[in-house]
Amino acid sequence: MTTVAPQLARAQRALRAATRVVVLSGAGISTDSGIPDYRGPHGLWTRDPHAARSGSSQAYATDAELRRQGWQRRLAAPVWSATPNRGHRALRRLEETGRLELLVTQNTDGLHLAVGHEPTRVVEVHGSVRRTRCLSCGATVATEEVLARVRAGVGDPRCGVEFGGERCGGVLKVATVGFGEPVDLEGLARAARATSACDVFLAVGSTLLVDPVARLVPLAKECGATVVIVNRGPTRHDALADVRVEGSISDVLPEIVAPW
Repeated sequence: MTTVAPQLARAQRALRAATRVVVLSGAGISTDSGIPDYRGPHGLWTRDPHAARSGSSQAYATDAELRRQGWQRRLAAPVWSATPNRGHRALRRLEETGRLELLVTQNTDGLHLAVGHEPTRVVEVHGSVRRTRCLSCGATVATEEVLARVRAGVGDPRCGVEFGGERCGGVLKVATVGFGEPVDLEGLARAARATSACDVFLAVGSTLLVDPVARLVPLAKECGATVVIVNRGPTRHDALADVRVEGSISDVLPEIVAPW
């Protein structure tokens, strides 16, 4: 493998020459903001296997105790105090150059929007913890409003929307994609269209194990884009990369996306 410096230079040249860049971001971009990934040595599911079960929508919908535990974990989650890091800010700078066509994120933490990206250029294919939806009526509410009820002692908050004078009372769940649930299909289709037309596809902070989102990488390759992968540790699609940069996202991305 070549050293990091030559790979950085290649990545810089690719992005400088680009006119349409599609970015795919994963959990690795947010670890330096204090948000653990899922499968790593210090990941959420590694430390707490029960947290993985709460990702199953069927289990969540039918198990009140699982929901109570889930809301308590959500209350203490680091996402609420997290702020965008240098990696997020580097991608915002990329947008300011006019090169960013679309940012597709597997993350649910909302930090890409918090750093100031134009919302129309961000696709949160796995949803967002910032919103909560009712599994019965589909109504959505800011998650902070639900957490306020949990802080007040409501262990299993329910939907308060009224229809014809009657309260819905449905189960509330943060608007993220659980196991067995489809991703945002409209957003994924938009991501595929943008990927098919981009000249550089930049994957950052993802092991690229989760389909269908990870399939964007081979699609980009097939359509002739330069594929740049930045990650700490190997990824599933390293063999497809034209440029592969190893390292911390918050260290590497600012070097790649220099203030041009």
